[in-house]
Amino acid sequence: MLHRVKKWSGLKVWATKVAQRQGNKRATVALARKMAVVMHRMWVDGTTFRFSATEPSAAAAA
Repeated sequence: MLHRVKKWSGLKVWATKVAQRQGNKRATVALARKMAVVMHRMWVDGTTFRFSATEPSAAAAA
């Protein structure tokens, strides 16, 4: 996600900031751990991943 995904998300922004501070290898491991936590919560809750923090409006979804 840090290198291959073109679309920006909150996770990618966070991982990019970690990479600037601590290096690419640590950012990759940190992102993998954070994604594992998010995926576990999605699995438990039955929710879907949202690329942005805001919900899409009803007009945009129609």
